[in-house]
Amino acid sequence: MANTQIDMRKIKQIFKLYSEGISKRKISLVTGLSRNTITKYIDFFKRYQLTNYEVSAMTLEELNNLFKTDQKDKSPQLLTLETYFPYFDKELRKTGVTKELLWQEYYAKHPDGYKISQFRYWYREWAKEVSPVMHFTHKAGDKPFIDFTGKKLSIVDRHTGEIQDL
Repeated sequence: MANTQIDMRKIKQIFKLYSEGISKRKISLVTGLSRNTITKYIDFFKRYQLTNYEVSAMTLEELNNLFKTDQKDKSPQLLTLETYFPYFDKELRKTGVTKELLWQEYYAKHPDGYKISQFRYWYREWAKEVSPVMHFTHKAGDKPFIDFTGKKLSIVDRHTGEIQDL
C-alpha cells in the first residue's frame, strides 16, 4: 500500500545497514523496499541528526513516536473501543470465544460504536502494537512443532478402542 509506514524493526535495519556503508540499492534488495523509501527514511534520520548508536539504543516505541508527530488524534469512539481490547485479548484465549461474539457484546453496550469490519480492523492494529511476533529460525524436520486450537487432543488405541486425552 502506498504511503504507509513500515515496521520500526525494518527502519532500524535500514539505518544500521546505511551507517555500515552499504549502498541504498543493496539495502533495497535486502529489505524488499524501494530505493525511494530507503532514501526517505535515511533523510529523516539525517534531518534529526541521529547517529547509528542513538537509533540502535532507541526502543521501538520511542522510534515510532518520532514518526507519529504528524498523525491525527484518535476519535473518542476509537478510544472507547481501545479500552475493551485488553479484555477482548484475554477472552479470545478461551475456547469457543470469537471476535464476532466479542463485537456483539461491545455493540450491545455501544450501539453507536463501530460495525464488525472496523472492529476487526482496529483490533488487528492494536494487536500488532502490543503483541510482537517472533520469527523462529530452525532446520526443517529437526524438531516437531504441533500447533492446534480448540479442545484437547486425544489418541484412540487401535486395538482396544480406548480414548486417551493428552
